[in-house]
Amino acid sequence: MSERMRGAPPVGDDGRSGEAPILARILPAIGLAESRAGPLRFEGTALLPSAFPVAALAAAAIGTAALAVAELAATATAPAIRVSRPLSALWFARSLLPIGWTLPPAWDPVAGDYASRDGWIRLHTNAPRHRAAALSVLGCGADRPSVAAAASRWEAAALEEAVVAAGGCAAAMRSAAEWARHPQGCAVAAEPLVAFAPAETSPSAWRPSPGRPLAGLRILDLTRILAGPVATRFLAGFGADVLRIDPPDWEEEAVAPEVTLGKSCARLDLRAPRDRETFERLLAGADVLVHGYRPGALDALGYGEAARRSLRPGLIDVSLDAYGWSGPWRARRGFDSLVQMSSGIAEAGMRWRGAGVPVPLPVQALDHATGYLAAAAVLRALRHRLTDGRGLSARLSLARTAALLAAVQGEAAPPGSEGATQTDVATDIAEAAVEATGWGPARRASPPVSIAGTPVRWDRPARPLGSRPASWAESPPA
Repeated sequence: MSERMRGAPPVGDDGRSGEAPILARILPAIGLAESRAGPLRFEGTALLPSAFPVAALAAAAIGTAALAVAELAATATAPAIRVSRPLSALWFARSLLPIGWTLPPAWDPVAGDYASRDGWIRLHTNAPRHRAAALSVLGCGADRPSVAAAASRWEAAALEEAVVAAGGCAAAMRSAAEWARHPQGCAVAAEPLVAFAPAETSPSAWRPSPGRPLAGLRILDLTRILAGPVATRFLAGFGADVLRIDPPDWEEEAVAPEVTLGKSCARLDLRAPRDRETFERLLAGADVLVHGYRPGALDALGYGEAARRSLRPGLIDVSLDAYGWSGPWRARRGFDSLVQMSSGIAEAGMRWRGAGVPVPLPVQALDHATGYLAAAAVLRALRHRLTDGRGLSARLSLARTAALLAAVQGEAAPPGSEGATQTDVATDIAEAAVEATGWGPARRASPPVSIAGTPVRWDRPARPLGSRPASWAESPPA
């Protein structure tokens, strides 16, 4: 833990004044009464300028996940939980400082916002197949001037639908009012922040371990950029054995050093018979499954909910997607930046800044916040199973987290009230111990949260996707 976290005084009478409106919505959503938040303290200040209380969301989401860890450990005395606002903001952006090497660009050259005939549209083209889909619709070359010229001849909504129909990813910019009237916006507004459902009774031999509460817990991770990997990274920090599975052709070069921390990473082709057999053995040995497939995608592979529970009775099954689990867009591909465009966040940012272009959040806060809430959902489901032998499943979405952020706009810490502490945070990374990642040495920021008696520690350095065999460790990570 950094010296700054130890020395910074709490802000507000209870140390969580800026986060209180967010906690009031998050804690009940994961099954925790606000009265249980007594041990939670937020320290320091953070700067994430936005039309929305992004820094408060970061600290509240991380604090909620930490509170769920403490509740699962169920010690006689509730441990003190201290959340650093500066470090929370940093972990919502980046936690790694490479030494002698560089991360590749986060965005494909074509990805970004384009002016249409009647507004703005964002194209997400980081995956080669998504870029090919967009370019096939636009009928132009893979360079920004050509794409801009082609996009300017379309109406935004029509181009959005055409790209999506071609298998690509796009989002027209809508205002919050337009999203509230949209059938998908209406569907998402009716969904809970975390939708829990009971599972069958199947007592587990696993129990939390003192000081390392998730040791021995097996988590099968079928998630990709970015919320799901954030969830399983957090859980690995408390001892969980996380095995991430990716298809043979998938890469996340820009973010893998950030999100594979603490995990084993393997590859399987779930359409190949031998790999399917391996996957089914892994699932049968898992305590928890976290997956980020769109509704119906696992069903199409033969691994719908009934099949998963047949392979592993009592499985804790936590899933997340972009646009929610009901409504006409429930199966639509999406990413944080696209949901910001659809839900009114980018339009509100444009008005707040007085800009002539969409203004997104300063970090991919929907991804990160949903990730920490998914981790909290796993922890609450584990606690539920320890209590009565029945597991829980849970569903979350980026769009529903966007609705949470919109709901607390103006209630949490107002924009511009956070103090600038980015220099101190940069110093924290520069002074951190060296991590031997699979790409080279790097320094990792201090954990954003401290739980008394329960240190956050990742036992495996970040490694490339597919760098380990698809098997469970014979013993807990050492």
